[in-house]
Amino acid sequence: MKRRPRLLTMVATYAALIVLVCVVLYPVLLVCKKAFEPGRTLSTSISPVPATFTGQHFVDLFTSSSRGELTFLRHTLNSVVAALATTVVGVVLSCTAAYALSRFRFPGRKLGLTTFLVVQMFPATLLLLPLYVVLDRLGLLNSLVGLVLVYSTTAIPFCVWTLKGYFDTLPRELEEAARIDGASQWMVFRRIILPLARPGLSVTALFSFMTAWNEFIMASTFMTDESKYTLPVLIQSSVGRFTQDWGFFAAGAVVTSIPVMIAFYVLQKYLVGGLTAGAVKG
Repeated sequence: MKRRPRLLTMVATYAALIVLVCVVLYPVLLVCKKAFEPGRTLSTSISPVPATFTGQHFVDLFTSSSRGELTFLRHTLNSVVAALATTVVGVVLSCTAAYALSRFRFPGRKLGLTTFLVVQMFPATLLLLPLYVVLDRLGLLNSLVGLVLVYSTTAIPFCVWTLKGYFDTLPRELEEAARIDGASQWMVFRRIILPLARPGLSVTALFSFMTAWNEFIMASTFMTDESKYTLPVLIQSSVGRFTQDWGFFAAGAVVTSIPVMIAFYVLQKYLVGGLTAGAVKG
């Protein structure tokens, strides 16, 4: 008698999860449907399966050109450069800052942590005007360098807090043992802390990459030269007041999402904690 209510609970739980998954995936399936469906306009059918299939939207996406160069490939290069540079800057600065805030006690430490937290409370759009003025004064408008600096300032506060929390969980006994054996502070950080912090570093790198790869508002504000557009700006430009090519938009959205999915797949084994379990004997 006890097993039956438990079975019913499991069935209800799985049914609810299936419904939630369908609700989440339905808009994604509609985008994929339009990417493989002929025509530029949106279909009124609620079915996520296209009536007819075509790959013309992807052909148009990869063969469209402007100023003698392939538009999509050019903007893909811009996005790759911006995303990878933001990831490197975000991880390097965040891991060193987070380690210092986790292990050392110095004047201004709590104020710095609070400042990082307060910065996260404000939306990025609130910073558009001051950031625009700063980039204009520095001569970095329409520059990937300026865009990377902006993305890094957005990602670093979150990454510092994430890594600090992870560094706090690492046993200090490992560092003390290494220091007794003659290792310097830098060697302890590089040879012991960083390998153990791979899950935290993976989350930080993934967040920094996604911040730059998917961002639209700042890229469209600071980059007025069409050749400097990133992929989100290019995709959005296909659906405007005078032109609405939803097939191009859907195909671009599908292709743009592939690198993020690959990043999740590659880093998934590092996204699980517990690498330090058993590192210190009791």
